[in-house]
Amino acid sequence: MIKRYLTFRKNNGIAPYIWTILCILPFYFIFQSPSTIEIVVGILLTLFFFILYRFAFISKGWLVYLWTLILIAISITATSLFSYVYFAYFLAYFIGNIKDRVAFLTLYFIHLISTSASINYSFVMQEPLFLKQIPFVIITWISIILLPFSIHNRNERGQLEEKLEDANKRIAEFIKLEERHRIARDLHDTLGQKLSLIGLKSDLARKLITKDPEQARVELKDVQQTARTALSEVRKMVSSMRGIRLKDEIHRVKQMIQAAQIKFVSEGEFTLSNVSLLTENILSMCLKEAVNNVVKHSEATSCFISIEQSWKETKLMIRDDGVFKGENNILAEGHGLIGMKERLEFINGSLELSTKDGTTLFIKVPNDVKPRLEKED
Repeated sequence: MIKRYLTFRKNNGIAPYIWTILCILPFYFIFQSPSTIEIVVGILLTLFFFILYRFAFISKGWLVYLWTLILIAISITATSLFSYVYFAYFLAYFIGNIKDRVAFLTLYFIHLISTSASINYSFVMQEPLFLKQIPFVIITWISIILLPFSIHNRNERGQLEEKLEDANKRIAEFIKLEERHRIARDLHDTLGQKLSLIGLKSDLARKLITKDPEQARVELKDVQQTARTALSEVRKMVSSMRGIRLKDEIHRVKQMIQAAQIKFVSEGEFTLSNVSLLTENILSMCLKEAVNNVVKHSEATSCFISIEQSWKETKLMIRDDGVFKGENNILAEGHGLIGMKERLEFINGSLELSTKDGTTLFIKVPNDVKPRLEKED
């Protein structure tokens, strides 16, 4: 019980105590009245105020206007008869919690004008009890000006934070979904063809095992080699999912290009800064796919790779002097360019293709990590 009380105090501060005093305080002002009838009327008005105040919080639509106007009338009556102006605090708090902006502004100005008028009336009438609390009346008047806007803006900020949190959750789900699609696409590209080949060769070997055992052994050997190749590619794919640095990938593609007897030229610093691991991983995968296209399809004699970084973005260019085997200016699915484009779009990157004097790929990605954060990481 004590722990719960301490938690309540920590979360709410002194606000509950202030509201409790404001709930009890009207009875002090009421009992200052010399007339018994006025005391009874004051008690009934106070009880009626708190009952309607509760209804106002749970009401919707036009009832909000109705209850608020009645509450304002009770507040003005309490100010005029008993010099009690502090119902205005309750109304200011309630109006500040109204979500609809038109209703908020309408009731705000009605409350401000009516309360100001009742305070001026009491001041003109020179009520002794009212004059004794002039400093508190001024504080109350300032509060009914500022408090509603403070509460309203705080609630709007809270709603925006909730929307931002929901948006972040959706983005996280989209990232998971995109990653699943990427894995499915890579698995299909890596294993689909080879598993189909394994199935065909296995069926052929089964048919030849009695007719031509030697040819059957050749087919089974091909099945074994294809399975090993598929396993190797799956391992490479899993390794790429763990994250590939561009400086490591450039060494591998250099070996691949030189093994294909293609002249390799590079330019730029491949150790990136201000770039997240995800972005660098996608750049590495795009570089690998582009070089595979050069080696397998272009019939090129030279390949030039350059990278350039600015404060805003990173540019990667892969150029060869071979032949582009596809329709010009179209990202041909057979060359894996659609997959590259989808990966780059995921990180707000772009891919451009030029087939003039060979084939050139222009890849741009935004820098998404500030230098200070990069150093801290």
